[in-house]
Amino acid sequence: MKAQMQKGFTLIELMIVVAIIGILAAIAIPQYQTYVAKSQVQRAVAESGAIKTAIEACILEGKSVIGDGAGECDPQATGSSILNGASQTSITLPADTGVPQVSSPLTGTGGDTIIATFGNNAALALAGLEITWERDANGSWECTADAALDEKYVSTACPK
Repeated sequence: MKAQMQKGFTLIELMIVVAIIGILAAIAIPQYQTYVAKSQVQRAVAESGAIKTAIEACILEGKSVIGDGAGECDPQATGSSILNGASQTSITLPADTGVPQVSSPLTGTGGDTIIATFGNNAALALAGLEITWERDANGSWECTADAALDEKYVSTACPK
């Protein structure tokens, strides 16, 4: 008499596969969330740092007030889905976006700042925290991250 061939999987085999998938998911999901938050910090550093060039041009041209009127400094900030901050010009931002805030008036003698505040669609671990670029009297910019920012999210380009 011939033995009957097995068709399909046994219950124990299916349970083992489900258990392995559960273990992998338990490890992968927190790691992915950390990766997303860290990439958002990098993005905020880059988006706020991109404004430095426009601010330098304004300081060289003697424009000290932020705005887009005649004689005013337009920081040329674009809306970001991970930042809070109202437009400092007459441009209306799309819903659920914000821009880094530039200190006004610009002095050019140090203390000028660009502050990016996390909000809107940023990771929950970042909500309300800030990335700050500060200009010294020599024209050098230094980036600092909020002291409350978890060390695992800190960018090498912008230490705490």
